[in-house]
Amino acid sequence: MSAVSGRTIDRGPAQPSQIAGLLFDKDGTLLLYDESWAPINREAARLAAAGDAALEPQLLAAGGMDPVSGKTRADSLFAAGNAAEIAAGLVSAGSPVDADELTVALDALFVRGADFAVPVTDLATLFASLKARGLKLGVASSDNERSIRRTADRLGFADFLDFVAGYDSGHGVKPGPGMLLGFCAATGLSPVEVAMVGDNRHDMHMGINAGAGLKVAVLSGTGTRETLADTADIILDDISALETLLPMPATTLSV
Repeated sequence: MSAVSGRTIDRGPAQPSQIAGLLFDKDGTLLLYDESWAPINREAARLAAAGDAALEPQLLAAGGMDPVSGKTRADSLFAAGNAAEIAAGLVSAGSPVDADELTVALDALFVRGADFAVPVTDLATLFASLKARGLKLGVASSDNERSIRRTADRLGFADFLDFVAGYDSGHGVKPGPGMLLGFCAATGLSPVEVAMVGDNRHDMHMGINAGAGLKVAVLSGTGTRETLADTADIILDDISALETLLPMPATTLSV
């Protein structure tokens, strides 16, 4: 890979000009991960510890978050798991709470956490611009669907979405292909016309498993160039670079 204008590029099977739809991960992709999720992860550990303060750092570490720095490890349970997977992992790490009960509590926490999400950029403006190019847009997250929609409403990009899927939306979970194939079914696109945009290997593997035309990784989440290089076709600093990556439509260029 070679660095170009703040990003690292290695062409995948499709060129950006062939892309007609963008399917975004949410956390770490649309939202700055540590700024948005460090407080939520700490509260998740507190809920799972059920009053045992000494257990909380152990559960945070099991989830992949450094209890001191607040940084979350790439591809860890917190970074890539859904509520049910996180609950099961925390129970395995010593939480005394029933896994099903903890899943319900975590899903409710994640919905509340949407009110404190920190966007990577002005998402309403970015999505409006991408939509004006004729692109189909969707969000596919390991979070629950209610939380995704609450985030989209709060940050002003809900009206630009053609598709929303969480782990509980019936399309399966990452890294399976179901969410991306569901996006294709909803928009009439083929997988080769879709760019999967995310910050973790789960996102890239979902793109690979579904046959996405392009896998675009971003560094605004927990993933790094090292963890993403072997699965991503393109690595961007963050999603704001998509506007320069994707060509303007012909009608705009001819003005």
